[in-house]
Amino acid sequence: MAMDDRLAELNPKPRTCVVFGGRGFLGRSLVLRLLKLGKWIVRVADSTQSLHLDPSERDSLLSQALSSGIASLHGVDVRDKSQIITAIEGSSVVFYFDGADLRTDDFYHCYMIVVQDVVFDGSHDINNGDESLPYPWKFDDMLSDFKAQAEALVLRSNDIDGLLTCALRPSNVFGHGDSHLVPFLVNLAKSGWGKFIIGSGENRSDFTYAENVTHAHICAEEALDNRMVSAAGKAFFITNLEPANFWEFVTLILDGLGYQRPLVKVPAKMARYILLFFKLMTEKYGLIKHNHSMSAHYIQLASHTRTFDCTAARNQIGYSPVVSLEEGVTLTIGSFSHLAKYSSFTSYSDFNEQSKVEKLLGSGEVADILLWRDEKKSFTYFLALSLLFYWFFLCGRTFASSVSKLLLLVSFGLYGYGILPPKILGLTVKSLSLSCFEIPKMVVKDMIATIAYLWNRGVGYMRQLAQGDDWDIFFKFAASLYFLKLISSQALTVVIGVALVFAFTLFFIYEQYESEIDGFVKLLFNSTMLVFGSLRTNVPASVQLFLENHGIWRHGKGHATIKHQK
Repeated sequence: MAMDDRLAELNPKPRTCVVFGGRGFLGRSLVLRLLKLGKWIVRVADSTQSLHLDPSERDSLLSQALSSGIASLHGVDVRDKSQIITAIEGSSVVFYFDGADLRTDDFYHCYMIVVQDVVFDGSHDINNGDESLPYPWKFDDMLSDFKAQAEALVLRSNDIDGLLTCALRPSNVFGHGDSHLVPFLVNLAKSGWGKFIIGSGENRSDFTYAENVTHAHICAEEALDNRMVSAAGKAFFITNLEPANFWEFVTLILDGLGYQRPLVKVPAKMARYILLFFKLMTEKYGLIKHNHSMSAHYIQLASHTRTFDCTAARNQIGYSPVVSLEEGVTLTIGSFSHLAKYSSFTSYSDFNEQSKVEKLLGSGEVADILLWRDEKKSFTYFLALSLLFYWFFLCGRTFASSVSKLLLLVSFGLYGYGILPPKILGLTVKSLSLSCFEIPKMVVKDMIATIAYLWNRGVGYMRQLAQGDDWDIFFKFAASLYFLKLISSQALTVVIGVALVFAFTLFFIYEQYESEIDGFVKLLFNSTMLVFGSLRTNVPASVQLFLENHGIWRHGKGHATIKHQK
């Protein structure tokens, strides 16, 4: 008899648990974890339409467990009390996840899987918040209100007829199988809105890998099973214990999948005004298909700090992350290879590769300025060049007068700066050294070498043009002269102003939409070649013969080409 007792302790009888929302993102993770533990009979309860197994799950652990009877699927409508009673009858533990039936394209309704929203009012930051944070006095939306009521109801049910309850609040869950956060970020990047940073870009958030949330549920169950008074009836924040910059996390995900990282900062107020404009256009004219609730929630999330203290979960239910944030991001990126921008996907691509336009601009400081790598620096240069443009071309003075007045203004400025005291109101005034006005010899040599190179190249082109053999040079020279004629026929001021604006916009736009623009140019080029091909058949025979005799036109395989002679 004593031997049988010891064997029973070593091989305890499996207990039955129910996982509501077991076919959702977090529910699936928990079901697999419970099956791997080998001490549970798992009932997977979800809506009827969610119960079918995916093709990838046919030979999975869940499929094997269903065949052996260790797991079972139950279609449950949570609005039907009788179905709930049937599903939980005879079970010892119930896990509940909401959001399984919500639309995957609605970020606002399905991004927050559980009740972390209930302590966030949408307008204030949360820095290392703990469970003592009160619920908001008023919720901005009905869903958060319902979540708060549900959590309060669960916690109030603790210790009624021996029932022990607790609530977990995971923060910003992501991981393998995520149908909310990562797909939303990818769609945002594809639409072009993912290039914008809302707010200062300095806000921090807690992100939690899905397997850590699953582990937290196991820890909570063990704590309640051991009748730990400190855990029963409580709510616990669950995080990865690694608060991170929100936009750095977004950058890691988008970079890993081959998409453009966020670069351009937009004030949060401006983003809200733009959102309000879209809302008005949608409501009044119906011209723009736009989900206002989704975007409003994203702006709140992306522009506020939301970090939480996980001390209570560590001390009272014994939780600690089993997967680090870095490892979780790597695993997540690898599991979403089907969403990667490039078919030749690897977990991490070479994102330091320069774009075409950056190579064209020389990959130096000029490229950084025109491509707005540093918004403040680029805006400063744009403002300075705009002021110079106004000074020389829009003030109505002659060029010589503008230069003399500018030099006079610079002289007065330097003289005034030179007579300033070393300190003004406690601020140190740095003196300008003479080296600030010196031009390095290498810069002068490079400038002279560049001028000489351009001069020699121009002379070479003139010699080739004078020989009359290279039609490529002739067409280039003719096109250049025609372009200069167009410029000279228009106001020079307009041309320079347009060039200034285009320099700070077109390069940046091309880099953002490089693949789309290249595709359009390729389509346009192919269409042009088809047009020329159709025109070729209509060229008179006498003209063709003349061009062939002079070596300009020659027939290839079914097509005619221009012959370039060197």
